[in-house]
Amino acid sequence: MNAADQVSAADQVPAATAEEALRHFAARLAFETDVSDVAARLAEGAPGIVVVDTRSAESWAQGHVRGAVHLPTAEIAERAAALVPEGADVVVYCWGPGCNGAQKAALEFAKLGRPVKEMLGGFEYWAREGYPVETGGGAVTRRSPDPLTAPVNGVSCAC
Repeated sequence: MNAADQVSAADQVPAATAEEALRHFAARLAFETDVSDVAARLAEGAPGIVVVDTRSAESWAQGHVRGAVHLPTAEIAERAAALVPEGADVVVYCWGPGCNGAQKAALEFAKLGRPVKEMLGGFEYWAREGYPVETGGGAVTRRSPDPLTAPVNGVSCAC
């Protein structure tokens, strides 16, 4: 086989058609949001958003999104009605991209008939991008953004 006959790894699977891409990416945006979009909504005081931390009590105490509600996944069916107003835009998160806890929590909210999105990157990227972190004792801190994961000279990637 000569070089002209070789197919690159990137071309082994053809790109989706525009119609397929439209359906796929529109669906993803309906199910997922990112930390900068959540931070922007919270900062502007957007009504109706409830950010839910689905991790353990120990993780919550270590640090969580300021203003989030603590509701571990195993307790959603039992406690969601008391903690999350009906009709709220629910945004769930867990530790980070290597954890599917937020997806499990989103599934539980969907079973309850609630609109829900997953916050991509979870708490890890919230903290790494320098957004306010609150501890179980109520202290709020804000670290410098990690230059490998967030813009250091702005509030978002402007995408």
